[in-house]
Amino acid sequence: MTNPILKRVAVRKYTSEKVDSEAVDHMIAAFQAAPCGMHETDVMQLTVVEDDQLLQQIERATDNACYDAPLLFVINVKKDRRFGQRDASCAAENIMIEATSLDLGSIYTMSGATGLNAVPELQEQISSPGYETCVIVAVGHSAEFPTEDRSHRYHVIRK
Repeated sequence: MTNPILKRVAVRKYTSEKVDSEAVDHMIAAFQAAPCGMHETDVMQLTVVEDDQLLQQIERATDNACYDAPLLFVINVKKDRRFGQRDASCAAENIMIEATSLDLGSIYTMSGATGLNAVPELQEQISSPGYETCVIVAVGHSAEFPTEDRSHRYHVIRK
């Protein structure tokens, strides 16, 4: 299977190897290509975290919800906006699919976002005023390679 949509799985274990800058740029481009409700491009912003000290602070605040990944895409949305959470999920999926196409592992975490929102001094470092963290996508070189048959996970009705 070579299609990154079908190949993508949740990775919870990463090597310590940093993700190269060109790959990060590709994932940022994937974020930028995400759809947005009603063309409201001002409801979402991205913070790319690569700094080791900030990564450690985020791991502590999120109770290790980012699995010590060497790269985080923190997607923040304006508070109380109608499409922010939906847009953030679409953008996260774009990042994860692009990561898979680059042979990187990733995982989508909302529990980590909740942890960050509970620490105002950390939230100030990763988002603009009026925004809150909605989704974190942890990315890195996989130290595990999960395999599972996901071809029949959900009930499908065809009419």
